[in-house]
Amino acid sequence: MSAREELIKKYAEDLKEKCGVTPDMDLLTKVTIGCGPSIYNADASTVAGSDKSELETVKNNFLIKKLGLKDSPELDAAIHAVLEQYGKSNKHKHRAVVYYLLTLHFKKENVYK
Repeated sequence: MSAREELIKKYAEDLKEKCGVTPDMDLLTKVTIGCGPSIYNADASTVAGSDKSELETVKNNFLIKKLGLKDSPELDAAIHAVLEQYGKSNKHKHRAVVYYLLTLHFKKENVYK
C-alpha cells in the first residue's frame, strides 16, 4: 500500500470515528489528491483550528479558490462547524478530512468529478 493510500485509510477512520461520517472513498481520494504534497508534511497536513491565519488560508485557498464560493460570513461559520464536528479537543485535524467535510457542507462534490 502506498503512503497516500495509508493516509486515505487513516482519514476515512477519522471521518467514521471522530466525525460520525461514512466517507465516499472516491471523493475522499480526490480531495486528498487535491491537497497535493502537503499531506506528507507534518505541519501542513493538519489544520490549526485556533490559528486565525490558518483559518483564513482554508477559507481563501480552499473555499474561495478551489470550491469557487463567494466570501461571506457563512464560510467562516462552516469552517467552525466542521472543526466542531471534528472535535475541538482533537489536536490533529487532518487537512484532507476538513476539506472533505467542507466539500460536503457546501454540496460541492461536483468540483471533484
